Amino acid sequence: MSAEIKELSPKQVWGNFYELTQIPRPTGHVEAVSRHIVEFGKKLGLETLQDKVGNVLIRKPATPGMEDRKTVTLQAHLDMVPQKNSSVNHNFLTDPIDAWIDGDWVKARETTLGADNGIGVSLAMGVLADNTLKHGPIEALFTVDEEEGMVGAFGLKPGFLKGDILLNCDSEKEGELFVGCAGGADMNITFQFKEDTYIPEGDVAVRLHLSGLKGGHSGVDIHLGRGNANKLMFRFLKEAVCDYGARLSSIEGGNLRNAIPREAVAVVTIPGDNVEALWELVSDYQDMYQEEFAGIEENIRFSAEMTDLPTTLIPEEIQDDLINAIEGCQNGVITMLHDFPGTVESSSNLAIVKSTDELIEIKLLVRSSSESRKDALCSSLESIFALAGAKVEITNGYNGWQPNINSPILDLMKQTFADLFGKEAEVKVMHAGLECGIIQGAYPQMDMISIGPDLEHPHSPDERVSIPSVARTWELIKHVLKRI
Repeated sequence: MSAEIKELSPKQVWGNFYELTQIPRPTGHVEAVSRHIVEFGKKLGLETLQDKVGNVLIRKPATPGMEDRKTVTLQAHLDMVPQKNSSVNHNFLTDPIDAWIDGDWVKARETTLGADNGIGVSLAMGVLADNTLKHGPIEALFTVDEEEGMVGAFGLKPGFLKGDILLNCDSEKEGELFVGCAGGADMNITFQFKEDTYIPEGDVAVRLHLSGLKGGHSGVDIHLGRGNANKLMFRFLKEAVCDYGARLSSIEGGNLRNAIPREAVAVVTIPGDNVEALWELVSDYQDMYQEEFAGIEENIRFSAEMTDLPTTLIPEEIQDDLINAIEGCQNGVITMLHDFPGTVESSSNLAIVKSTDELIEIKLLVRSSSESRKDALCSSLESIFALAGAKVEITNGYNGWQPNINSPILDLMKQTFADLFGKEAEVKVMHAGLECGIIQGAYPQMDMISIGPDLEHPHSPDERVSIPSVARTWELIKHVLKRI
C-alpha cells in the first residue's frame, strides 16, 4: 500500500511526499496542489503568500538568537511530468499516483512517480514544519508549471523574495552540487495539407507500433544514447515508402516535449502483394534496432498488424518532405562542455510528431549552456524544416544559469558534506533546465546552489527515488541551515 511511505524516515519528509502523490498535479493542472501548499503554510501559522502566476511563498522566522543570519530561500516546483506505459489505465488529472516501496527505493506502478520535484517540495515542507531545527530566517518558494515553459520562474517578480541564498532542491544525484545549468528553447513545427482521398485498389492498411524504449528526461538522460521512437519509426518509414510502396495515413509518436519519446504508432497503406515483404522488413528492423542498442535498450518491440483501411492519406509530397526532414533532424547530444568533462553542452530532443486532420505537429526541445550555440542549433533545425516547407516557431527561450565557482554557499555546502559523509562532493553543471537561471534574472545578487537525493529515470514510468539518499539529503540540509 502506498500509505506505507508515510512511515519512512524522515517522516517529516515522506509524510508530505505521500500527500503529494494523492493530488493530481501534471503541468498545467496545479491548482489543487497549490491550495494544498497554501493550507499547509496557514495551518503552521506561517506567513503564506501567492503571486499572480500562482507561486506560493511561505516564510518561517529564525530560531531565537539566529535572527541576524542570512535568509535562505528553499525552492522546488509543484508540477510533475505525466508519463505512463500504454498498458496501464491511469488518468493523471484525476487519479492519485500508486507509489510503492521496493527495497531501498520508492517507485510508482507503471507511471511517473513525481519525485521530480515532489521530493524537493517535501524537503522544503519538512523544514517549515520541523521546529527542532536551528536556522536563520527561512522562506520556501514553490513554483508552478516548471516542466513546460518554466512558467512560475518566469512570472517571479523582484521584491517577492527576501532570500540572500537560494537552495534549489531539484537535482537528482546525491553528492553532486550543481552550480549551473543549460538554457533552452521550444520549437513548434507544423505541416498543413489537404488530405488525399485516393487509395489505389488492392491496397491494404497496416498499423506499425514501436514500443518498449526507456525514454527518460531529455536533459538528464540525453547522453545515455537511448532510442528516440520518432527517429526510429521514420527511419523505417523511409525504406517502406521508397521500396515497398507504403503511403502514410497517420503518425503519433511521443507526448511530452521534455521526455525522450518511448513509443510511436503509424498507419500506412501498402499494395496487398507487398504485405509479406513488409512483415519481413519489420522483423529485420526490430533485430537491427536490438543489435544497435544492445546494452542500452533491452525491450525494443517493433510490430505490424492489419487494420481497417483509412479513408484519407497524407499527400505524397507532404509525406516525403516530412520523412526527409525527420530523418535529417539533429537529435540527441550535439556538443560537450570542455570545462566540465562528461557534461553535455547542447542537445535536441525530437519529442513529438503527431498528425491530425490536415495538420502535422512536431515539437522539439533544444538545450544549451551556451546562448550562441543554442541559437545556432535552433537555426540549423529551423533550416531543415523550412526547406521541407514547414512553418517553424521558436518560443519560450530561457537563459542558462551561469556558474559562480567563488560562491560562498558552494564552499559551505562542500565543507558540510565532507564533514557529514567523509568524502568530497562533486561540483557540476547540469544539462537539464533548472529554474535558477531564470530566478537569477530577477534576483541577480542571490547566491545559488542546487542539490537533491538520488533520483533515477525521471520523466519515465521507471522513475524511482532512493530512500537512504533522501535521509542523507535531509541531514545535509539541516546541518547547512544551522551553519549559514
